[in-house]
Amino acid sequence: MSQGSQRRAFIKGAGVAVGVTAGVGAFGVLSVMKRQWDPMPKTVAAGITEVDTASLEIGKIHKVSYRGKPVFIIKKDPESAKDSRDVVIGKDRFTVVVAICTHLGCIPSFNKGSKTFKCACHGGEFDATGREIFGPPPKPLVIPPFDIQGSVLVLGVPGQQYNEINTQQA
Repeated sequence: MSQGSQRRAFIKGAGVAVGVTAGVGAFGVLSVMKRQWDPMPKTVAAGITEVDTASLEIGKIHKVSYRGKPVFIIKKDPESAKDSRDVVIGKDRFTVVVAICTHLGCIPSFNKGSKTFKCACHGGEFDATGREIFGPPPKPLVIPPFDIQGSVLVLGVPGQQYNEINTQQA
């Protein structure tokens, strides 16, 4: 073997070694980065709010906090019209919405008489299901991800009924 071919073989071998080392290093760095990006289990658990709906009164607004946002839960009258945005738990139906106006982020109030949500900032109105009916809001109030476990509404876990409602809304 000539000296030139020995040099080429050495450079080729060194190039492969550098490439393998770089690949192993990149894999190590990416795996550490992924672990840093994933939320800790404690953080995920803090993003879940459970509400036992068995004791909620018809027509009365129940306010809870979900991931720092206000959520309104209203147990509907059994005679009220059924809606595709209703959350059904057993025989009861509920309106469950993040109480932040989709226009500029104000918190609307609920008017029991007219069964509407009204945003004082710019006059936006939403019906009892959270759909926009008047004013500048561009879309309905958001339904937070939820699952149902018996009579408990678990906010923060997208369950089957949540996925069905989202499919119908799309």
